[in-house]
Amino acid sequence: MALAPRLDLRQSQSLVMTPQLQQAIKLLTLSNLELETFISDEIEKNPLLDTGEISTESGEGSDGEIGGEPAAQGSDEILSSGPSDAEAPLHMHGDTDSFSNNSLSDSDGALDGQLGLNGASSNAMAGGEAPDFENMLVAEITLTEHLMDQAGAILSGMDLFVAQHIIDQIDECGYLQAELLELGQRLNVGMVDVKRILGVVQTLDPVGIGARDLAECLALQAKDADRYDPAMARLIDNLDLLAKGALPQLKRICGVDDEDLMDMISELRNYDPKPGCKIGGGAVESVVPDVFVAERANRWLIEVNSATLPKVLVNRSYYSELKDGAQDKQSKEWLNECLADANWLVKALDQRQRTIVKVATEIVKQQEEFFRKGVAHLRPLTLKNVAEQIEMHESTVSRVTSNKYLSCSRGTFELKYFFTSGIQSSTGGEAASAEAVKSHIKSLIDNEDPKKILSDDKLVALLKDQGFDIARRTVAKYREALGLGSSVQRRRQKALEGKAA
Repeated sequence: MALAPRLDLRQSQSLVMTPQLQQAIKLLTLSNLELETFISDEIEKNPLLDTGEISTESGEGSDGEIGGEPAAQGSDEILSSGPSDAEAPLHMHGDTDSFSNNSLSDSDGALDGQLGLNGASSNAMAGGEAPDFENMLVAEITLTEHLMDQAGAILSGMDLFVAQHIIDQIDECGYLQAELLELGQRLNVGMVDVKRILGVVQTLDPVGIGARDLAECLALQAKDADRYDPAMARLIDNLDLLAKGALPQLKRICGVDDEDLMDMISELRNYDPKPGCKIGGGAVESVVPDVFVAERANRWLIEVNSATLPKVLVNRSYYSELKDGAQDKQSKEWLNECLADANWLVKALDQRQRTIVKVATEIVKQQEEFFRKGVAHLRPLTLKNVAEQIEMHESTVSRVTSNKYLSCSRGTFELKYFFTSGIQSSTGGEAASAEAVKSHIKSLIDNEDPKKILSDDKLVALLKDQGFDIARRTVAKYREALGLGSSVQRRRQKALEGKAA
């Protein structure tokens, strides 16, 4: 063994995640709205990036079309290509034989119902100036503010101070989430005063606010409707028996006949178990689709939603001005780095859109029966199936389908929705999607005879007759996922509905 020092040369290969590749992967996982924020941050950091209208050439286009050959590159191909290829931005446009305009959103009015987001934009542009939707937004009052406005009109001083703390402990459904004893000790106020002020808060609008449980909430509403007699009080105190459908026992406890009991149950059904939800609750955030799918002349057209994507350009005129003014080496290196980053971002955005279109095109191809006939015809599909067809890695497909939504004539769906497990066919045919099985279970339960409620075993038998080989525990799992009760629960519920009717 030699003990003297020496030099050895070794050759090895390793996968290195360059900053550019990391950025490309990050862009794939972002939704259009998240991407808009990311681009805004990049524009602030890079003086060579700008937003504006992108001129397009008639020879370019990459709308997904079933039967066509969409253009797409892998991440390795992007890294191997030079930055000079990054300057051609992506612009989606369809076949001029199918429609005359450059995007689905600008086509004729047949798509207005399906593609409402872009359709609204194009209609506004046709009329001149687009409406300013931001000015239409009205600041919605919160439940706390609504209650404090009322409490301030009838209380003052220490009482208002205690009421404010009580109101702060009321959740969005209208229930008090604090113990009165703990609240009184923290405020150094006696229990008598705390209960008195709570009684005042419970008289505020909406009726039933400030209750500590469901029974108290219903009791407050019954008192407001002048229906809180001893029989109603006993019924509200025994809501557990009502949930079980123990009507004979409730009649004995309340001391009423069948007709009076049904009247009280109908009265309870008219009360709101979550009165706080009437006020405020926060703004409802609508889902903005990332991909549009529409059928034209027996062909499917797939387009990335460009309405939420700012058009990113490399400002080469500004680059020329800065280049002429840069004298020292450090300034030139910084300027060249900004240019390379700008070119790469434009190319990465281009590739992102092409990859999304390619994945969406394959999903539509695989799930064409769903788009034509509905959820009952949804096929089992995995990320691996799509990845093999479009010759991409499974992780890339997973990133593309994360936080992305597809809009079609049947509604708006998350791209992940189309990837479901399969249920083997009892006849040896093609496997069915789990979502399709859920649809059949819901249809069977919705159409069942109230006098012949279907048990899970009966559902298994009926599904087997329809060609689904499924276990009883799977039927129970799917039924619970749909929010449908067991056969015993449904029988009690329909018995109550029948008597109330």
